[in-house]
Amino acid sequence: MPLNILLIDGHPDEGRFSSHLLDLYQEALPNDCVVTRVNVRDMEFTPVLRHGYLKRTDWEPDISALAEKFDACDHAVFAFPMWWGAEPAELKGLIDRLFLPGFMYQFREGSALWDKYLEGRSADVLVTMDTPPFFLRLLYGNAIIRRWKGQVLGFVGFKPVRFAAFGPIKDGGAEKAHEKWKKKLFWMASSIAPKNRDKKEARLARFLGGG
Repeated sequence: MPLNILLIDGHPDEGRFSSHLLDLYQEALPNDCVVTRVNVRDMEFTPVLRHGYLKRTDWEPDISALAEKFDACDHAVFAFPMWWGAEPAELKGLIDRLFLPGFMYQFREGSALWDKYLEGRSADVLVTMDTPPFFLRLLYGNAIIRRWKGQVLGFVGFKPVRFAAFGPIKDGGAEKAHEKWKKKLFWMASSIAPKNRDKKEARLARFLGGG
């Protein structure tokens, strides 16, 4: 069965290097994939989760549409620059608004354990940075990698979650490493393998219906 691939461009501006990496990734996908691409910068939504989880904030049409794409996807790819050790604010706000209990996960009653409703799907994270990757590891403990793998995508069931750091970008770094990075992206795009794909389950209708 063809893979349903969801590409998320998280850069606030057009024509930036993280978008170029996503272009290369998309180019390398197998021909039989069903590909959907979303630019966060083109979406209209409030990135602040008002009231936390005390009550549900209605989704804007663009978030509702993206929720449908997540529900259908087999594999998601996020591309964005690392700013101050994290993703751009608009992308973080989108996660806050979209990755909700009842839709993507749910804690079990009276337990610290939770159900991961996005099980059966996998993800890749492509991050550009001016920090050399070995600095990211040695000085900062790969904090952004561990968070996206364990506390964001892995938390709701994506597995495996692969992370690729592209840096440094500045001072000609992108040009020097372009061919090496292109090969890496082509390998990633051609080796997608969601774990437990047979456990993939649509959750959106139940979430919206209160079930």
